[in-house]
Amino acid sequence: MIDLKNIVVKFGDFTALRDINVHVKEGEFFTFLGPSGCGKTTTLRTITGFIEPVSGTVSVKDTDITHVPIENRNIGIVFQSYALFPTMTVYDNIAFGLKIKRENKAQIDAKVRAIAEKVDLSDEQLKKAVSQLSGGQQQRVAIARALVNEPAIICMDEPLSNLDAKLRVQLRNELKKMQKDFGITTIYVTHDQEEALTLSDRIAVFNHGCIEQTGTPNEIYNHSATEFVCNFIGDINLLDEDMAQKLGLDITKNNYIRLERIRLGAEGDFKGKVISREYYGLYIKYYIQVGSTVTKAIERNDGVCLYDAGDTVFIGIDTKHVMVYEKGAGD
Repeated sequence: MIDLKNIVVKFGDFTALRDINVHVKEGEFFTFLGPSGCGKTTTLRTITGFIEPVSGTVSVKDTDITHVPIENRNIGIVFQSYALFPTMTVYDNIAFGLKIKRENKAQIDAKVRAIAEKVDLSDEQLKKAVSQLSGGQQQRVAIARALVNEPAIICMDEPLSNLDAKLRVQLRNELKKMQKDFGITTIYVTHDQEEALTLSDRIAVFNHGCIEQTGTPNEIYNHSATEFVCNFIGDINLLDEDMAQKLGLDITKNNYIRLERIRLGAEGDFKGKVISREYYGLYIKYYIQVGSTVTKAIERNDGVCLYDAGDTVFIGIDTKHVMVYEKGAGD
């Protein structure tokens, strides 16, 4: 569906993207994930036509669109700020692109009302100025405006970042459902690991203008290809040399294990003391002193077994869950 081949983008002497290669399948929810300044938004803007690469090609369905103007790419865009017209009604915001294309009034009305219903905007809300809506409702308007033109692809740049935490989770679920209902190929940019893991069919993890790994959420999380990905995706423990040696691991390398892979109980590989805990309801996160190292572990909250600060616990580690990297590879 979408192919980026050997994309290089420069701003003056600064190389923002280095040899980017991405293949997005039709109907896929594909996420660009990474920290600020890593190149994910630059890649999105290269796909949409706001940025032209110095080398490489952008293709959609085997057609080269690298030099095609933005308005001719048939790509819907939802910006981080939504870029809505605050004094215009919701109806006019959604209809804006259709009016530019000079569609007739009856067609515009039918399309606006149909898309509004699909994104759960009422007839009453269509009459309101955008400035009168909540953040979540404005986000729906931005999505409706992008979808009403029936694009082959929709690109979203951090569309949930301006919302509060509770609303973000709610709209994240709605966004995924909408994408599946429409069956539209979606490219999504975020720095939020949880958001990426929850929404995506596949993820490309960016770092310093390069892609470190592309894979499913499970592949990215449980089989991180590089030390950077391993550290960026979720919380993790770096085992010290004493622990690695006792487990029979290669101490010349960096050995990592996810928090939920550690077993706590009355027996195990290491003896430790609980320093503190964080209570999350569904699970409890423990900080445990093991020798000179603080090891973090997550336990499902069963309402019965609860360790207090000062308690002695044993830690069990299955080496098949340890991810191993050359030292210095993630620097």
